[in-house]
Amino acid sequence: MTKFLLIRHATTDAVGKCLSGRKPGVHLNAMGLEQARALSERLKYLPIAAVYSSPLERALETAAPLCKLIDRECQHAADFLEIDFGQWTNATFQELAADPEFERFNTLRSLSRIPGGESMQEAQTRMISGLARLSAKHSNEVVAVFSHSDMIKSAIAHYAGIHLDLFQRIEISPASVSVIEVFEDAVRLVTINNTGTIG
Repeated sequence: MTKFLLIRHATTDAVGKCLSGRKPGVHLNAMGLEQARALSERLKYLPIAAVYSSPLERALETAAPLCKLIDRECQHAADFLEIDFGQWTNATFQELAADPEFERFNTLRSLSRIPGGESMQEAQTRMISGLARLSAKHSNEVVAVFSHSDMIKSAIAHYAGIHLDLFQRIEISPASVSVIEVFEDAVRLVTINNTGTIG
C-alpha cells in the first residue's frame, strides 16, 4: 500500500479570478506563503518518504517549507502539472463566462477539449499514471504530491468511481490535503479537502 497526500498549492493572487494554467511566474501571495508554512507544521510529523511536485512555481513554493522541515528533496514531476488550458490560459473567469465552449467544458468534462489544450480525460490519465508509477516505487510508504485543484479532483473522481461530468462536486481548497491509500487490488479514500489537522 502507498499512502498519497494529494496537496493543492496554496493561494495566489489569481485564485478565483483567472485560469493561470501553465503560465510561468505565478507565485504564492502573502496568504499563500502563510498557508504553506502552516501546512508544513501540520504534516511534519508524518513519515513522509518522498515529495513530488508539479514544476510550476506555486506548487514548488507550497512544497518548500515541508521539504525543509522533513529534510526531503522536492522532485519535479510533469505528471502532476496543471491542465494545459491552451487558449484559455490567463483568461479571467469573467471573460470565460461568456464563452459557450468554457460552459460546455464545465458541464461535459468527459467529452470536451480545451481549445489549443488537452481534454480532462487526458489530464486524468496523466495524473493516475503518475500515481501508479509512484505506487510501484514507494510500496508501504507515505508520499506527498503537490498539484492543482482539477488534477486532484480527477484523481479522487477516478478512485471513487465518480464520472468526470460530476467531479465539480468535489471541493479542493488551496493548501488542502486529500489522503488516498492505494493497495495492489483496492483503493481507500481516507480524507478529502482537509485544511486542518491530519491524523
